[in-house]
Amino acid sequence: MPIKVAFIGAGSIGFTRKLFRDILSVPELRDTQFAFTDINKRNLEMVAQLCEKDLKTNNLPAKIAATLDRRRAVADADYVINCTRIGGLEAFKLDIDIPLKYGVDQCVGDTLAPGGIMYGQRNIPCILAFCKDIREVAKPGCWFLNYANPNVMNTWAAIEFGGVANTIGLCHGVEGGWHQIANVLGAKSKHEVDIICAGINHQTWYTQIIYKGRKITGAELLKAFEKHPIYSRTEKVRIDMLKRFGYYTTESNGHCSEYVPWYRKRPNEIKQWIDLSSWINGETGGYLRVCTEGRNWFKTEFPNWLKNPGEPISAETRGTEHGSYIIEGLETGRCYRGHFNVKNHGCIPNLPDDCIVEVPGYVDRNGLNIPRVGDLPLACAATLMATINVQRMSVRAAVEADVTLLKQAMLHDPLTAACCNPPEVWQMVDEMLVAQAEWLPQYRRAIPAAKKRLAAEKRLGTKSTKGAARLKTKTVAEMRKARAKRR
Repeated sequence: MPIKVAFIGAGSIGFTRKLFRDILSVPELRDTQFAFTDINKRNLEMVAQLCEKDLKTNNLPAKIAATLDRRRAVADADYVINCTRIGGLEAFKLDIDIPLKYGVDQCVGDTLAPGGIMYGQRNIPCILAFCKDIREVAKPGCWFLNYANPNVMNTWAAIEFGGVANTIGLCHGVEGGWHQIANVLGAKSKHEVDIICAGINHQTWYTQIIYKGRKITGAELLKAFEKHPIYSRTEKVRIDMLKRFGYYTTESNGHCSEYVPWYRKRPNEIKQWIDLSSWINGETGGYLRVCTEGRNWFKTEFPNWLKNPGEPISAETRGTEHGSYIIEGLETGRCYRGHFNVKNHGCIPNLPDDCIVEVPGYVDRNGLNIPRVGDLPLACAATLMATINVQRMSVRAAVEADVTLLKQAMLHDPLTAACCNPPEVWQMVDEMLVAQAEWLPQYRRAIPAAKKRLAAEKRLGTKSTKGAARLKTKTVAEMRKARAKRR
């Protein structure tokens, strides 16, 4: 019998089609039954049409059913893949703009810092609803593959409060840093370099690197990064942390800079640590900008994409996202090694048992197998503990609708704590709760009190800034002109 894979948030501009094609590149999975669901009918229909075209071009027996009824999509599913953006770009803009008024300058704002914490508050009620559907109507033992950020908070909520034990958080951050390490060491491919990478999502450390049969020291890796013509300019935060910690960390310069309290707390110093050749290197609100441009481009260019011939699906066109390889391993028995977000359970003994860690693991017909990694270096673990405490409080606040705990989580966030005093944190949270009320159903009883507090207090979030390094969002016409110039 063919397996069924349900995509929640299937209207994702590029992600759904990419994973869909990856799954179909596996010969044994070419008759997979796909169920696409989203709350945005137009986006859902556009993505479904593009995927249908791929099926026709490759003459594959797989089937697609697109529906606005999430429960119908999840029914009898073997795998459920979450790639939602709760609140869309409208809520995302508030995640960036409101904290800026209080002096918190974020590059991405989807994992930690004020944006990531509030994103978690929007996500977790939905995660629990998805889990309820999985428990009640999916096949027994259904796997929940979560790609949505904040990855740790979503995965933590699904396992701890959603009752779906077969939950894995997935991210490609380890792959990107692995590629960089191979590049600076002079390897032709990342597969020439063996790594052990462990920590928490977006703050994972390459604790062991073996190249040409020997372990690479932190000092050797630092020297290689410092003399690299591109990374020496684009990865200043990560290189500085490598210098001080002795270990390279997974996430991009922009992501990394907002998870710790040292690099974005003084507006006049931010540009010293970032590079504006790409948003991912630290641009203020950079990910919001490119997501907005991508959405506008997709809507404008969709008719042309639909006219273009379908693309071939094969092993050669397969991407590196973990999802298809996990499904392949579980269904065929072929072993896959990747890095997965799972409950710690002693895998990293000097991190809490209940937290979500990102560690090496193996998938085959026997399921997901996680080896014991061992203790992280003390400084690395200390940095992660600050984040883990914020994540734990944020998850529980979202589940219990606890405004005080939410404010305490924000107070302990490393970047927020470096930029704001307690009264500013309290007021910033109230402002974000009120502005995002439509996506925060669990806080509906608390919103009126937050409005009253804001009306009665002197406004503290009064910094008139667009950020230390914010770029203009391009129009479709400007993007088209830039692409033509590049061609």
